[in-house]
Amino acid sequence: LDSERFLMLAGSILFRNVPPAPGGAPLEVCLIFHTVRKEWLLPKGRKDRGEDLQTTAARETYEETGYPCELLPLDMTTRAPAPGLHTKDAINRVEGCLEPFTITLRNSEPNEVKITSWFASVARGERQDGTQMSTEQYTSQFFPADEALERASFLDDRTIIARAIQLVRDTYGGSLVNGSA
Repeated sequence: LDSERFLMLAGSILFRNVPPAPGGAPLEVCLIFHTVRKEWLLPKGRKDRGEDLQTTAARETYEETGYPCELLPLDMTTRAPAPGLHTKDAINRVEGCLEPFTITLRNSEPNEVKITSWFASVARGERQDGTQMSTEQYTSQFFPADEALERASFLDDRTIIARAIQLVRDTYGGSLVNGSA
């Protein structure tokens, strides 16, 4: 696709209480609520010129949720080669990977597509006010992992959340029974 036909976006599944959490606190996922459309969504947004996708994901997550965050390394499979290696295209299992764990494609106009790269992130601090753009109308809330899966308004978001939860569980241990770690 030529540059005028696609838009790159990035977002993240924002976690809190990644196992092992102090006192056995349940693994939680943050959703944003669009106050006009009345929809529970995942934080994501457009990549700025010159910005890498990891930076976009963390920036958009912070702007839309208000929670300072950082990307969460995951043990996962990827087709991305190791830095500096020229290897045959292959699927490799990588520990502590910061590559997108999934992407979504959405047609926005005829012959135009939005490509969203999804990462996992973890909250680092309390919610800050005033982080949203003037056009954004969101509130944010953490839910136990299983409740976030049920509450998300769209099937695509629920699928992304489920994959992220599984990767966090596989990477950091703990069982997710009834939203607890």
